Amino acid sequence: MDQVVNYQCPACSRTLSFRSESGKLSCDYCSSEFEVSVVEQLNADRAQVAAQAADADPQWDLSRAGGEWDAAEMSNIRAYTCPACAAGIIADETTAATSCPYCGNNSILTANLSGQLKPDYIIPFKHNKKTAMGLLKNFYEGKKLLPKNFSEANHIEEIRGVYAPFWLFDAELEADMRFRAEKSLTYIKGNYDVTETKHFRITRQGTVAFEKLPVDGSSKMPDELMDSIEPFTYDELKPFSTVYLPGFLAEKYNQDAEASRKRANARINVSVARAFADSAKGYTKVRNEYASILPQKSSVKYALMPVWMLSTKWKGKVFLFAMNGQTGKLMGDLPVDWGRFWTGMAKITLTLTAIFTGVMFFIFR
Repeated sequence: MDQVVNYQCPACSRTLSFRSESGKLSCDYCSSEFEVSVVEQLNADRAQVAAQAADADPQWDLSRAGGEWDAAEMSNIRAYTCPACAAGIIADETTAATSCPYCGNNSILTANLSGQLKPDYIIPFKHNKKTAMGLLKNFYEGKKLLPKNFSEANHIEEIRGVYAPFWLFDAELEADMRFRAEKSLTYIKGNYDVTETKHFRITRQGTVAFEKLPVDGSSKMPDELMDSIEPFTYDELKPFSTVYLPGFLAEKYNQDAEASRKRANARINVSVARAFADSAKGYTKVRNEYASILPQKSSVKYALMPVWMLSTKWKGKVFLFAMNGQTGKLMGDLPVDWGRFWTGMAKITLTLTAIFTGVMFFIFR
């Protein structure tokens, strides 16, 4: 008997107290009264659903994610490993993989594909290198505090086309969510400002389906950066073939589907909660009170997505840029040349000082 049970009011979620005179549970906040049997059943139902939710982590069907490389494909492609950052790169036999697109290291070692799955799908590159360079130049344009070596043409030419590994999750889930909502109205009554607040309980239930939810299978690419260049258009998703590899690199996944499923679950839960919460319109405030998202069906596929990448260093820090090779969406962080910044500030200060001195001379002459 070391567990403390807190019975909550079904109307406002405040604590209930037992009233001996009525034999019922009463809420001191909203004055609602409930039969003991009703509250006991509600509490039991809540505990049961909470237990189900705790065990709701989907056990994804990983058996259909990827396939086996055949002998002909193995003879026409090469695998490389970067000794600096351990990134695994796949290329056709004619591609000279002389630098790593993730860290810029020029020493690449030949590896093998043993134990690696063959992708199920691929989205071919739609934007060529010339287009990628032009978009990157536009991205740099007007950024006066950017270090010079970032905007130099020979540096921009180092952008590389890489097929990034993605796990595509299909799922069907049963969702049950409850929200606590408020509507507030403020008005003047006599000499007082009165705020009237009404409280509501909102319930949402339904079946939610996800198709090809993407989760990148590379720890070398920051998840936030890879998420930011989504979405990819699945209309152009093709069955995988090595015919799309010549002229490009392809990274080997280093996070398998099992390791990626937790992130898939998190993305699913956030999307479901947001969709259900967005359906509660017309309230001043809405907060999540309870959520149960239970998987019904789930499976995973393996795909390669086109990404133009540029990795560069500035004062010991690696800056990574990524562009969606299908849509052209480009994202990345830019360093600040503080030498340029303070030089510019000094020039502004000298200019303002000269103007102020001239004005004062004119006033007091």
